[in-house]
Amino acid sequence: MAQPAMDPKAARKALLAERERLLAELGEPIEAPGQMTYGSQAAAATFVFEQQRDLALRDRSRLDLHKVETALRALDEGTYGTCVTCGNPIAPERLEAIPWVAQCIDCARKGGAAPR
Repeated sequence: MAQPAMDPKAARKALLAERERLLAELGEPIEAPGQMTYGSQAAAATFVFEQQRDLALRDRSRLDLHKVETALRALDEGTYGTCVTCGNPIAPERLEAIPWVAQCIDCARKGGAAPR
């Protein structure tokens, strides 16, 4: 197994901070539309658009949380910093920029899906 390319303590700290941020974000309620009055169709349409945007962002946050938790498990298992597609080490700069990344830059560029 390749050694982690990033200090495990620093990686864990960054991942835990991101997990806390995502959990807080996911805990925020999304407002439901209120009573609509005559002439407020434009306002209602704007509200529905914003609500849909918030739901899409929440889905993205759930996906990111899954990636963060997967990276934390990889740290525990000693596989953090190893590309899940090719098995090569992930560049330290890439891990510092995105600590939960699962693929090296070459595999990510090829568009190879990471195994689940």
